[in-house]
Amino acid sequence: MKHIFVIDDEKNIRDILQKYMENEGYKVTLFSDGEHVYQEMLRLKPDLLVIDIMLPHMDGLELCKEIRKSSEIPIIFVSARDGEFDRILGLELGGDDYLTKPFSPRELMVRIKNIFKRMEKTTVSKPQMLTIRDISIDFERRYIEKDGLEIKLTAKEYDLFIFLARNKGKPFTREELLEFIWGYEYTGDGRLIDDLVKRVRKKLEQHESTVELSTIWGYGYRVDD
Repeated sequence: MKHIFVIDDEKNIRDILQKYMENEGYKVTLFSDGEHVYQEMLRLKPDLLVIDIMLPHMDGLELCKEIRKSSEIPIIFVSARDGEFDRILGLELGGDDYLTKPFSPRELMVRIKNIFKRMEKTTVSKPQMLTIRDISIDFERRYIEKDGLEIKLTAKEYDLFIFLARNKGKPFTREELLEFIWGYEYTGDGRLIDDLVKRVRKKLEQHESTVELSTIWGYGYRVDD
């Protein structure tokens, strides 16, 4: 049974989401603030977090930054902030998705299911291993390494990288990548993909990898063969 943490200071939202999630067969743990979430995450090991950005004591963005220091657990932000800057910032800090309040609980369920499906899909894909230049990818473990050291990617960063890696040499548009990574028709800005690419590039550079995510100007991106 998948275990989801819901962190929101509005009780009615917590109660509604708990009802929907439990009806879908998920185990749910509720929090009204972000103060003890990280410690409980280490203890209970949930599979996904739904985090409101505007929380007392520690806001959702700060909580995400703390979690990302040691974990790549999927994070979906929910927020009354509907500006593009806030959405981009949430994803830039390591969030995997962003929903603006008020939102449909059913839409949130679809997004959660798509994240879990995307993660599970890699465990049954063949082959289970792929090597590109100096990077090794273990699909079963969702593990990427160079010279024996793990390159830690968030769920969406991983999805982007392995999709391009499996189709190395072939360019994809931002729209195609958005549809693949989010698993549904996404109405957001193509700059979300630009941001994901920048984050993956930065992590590859930190490990001095020779793998390149090339920009195809006016079109999109590809991983070079």
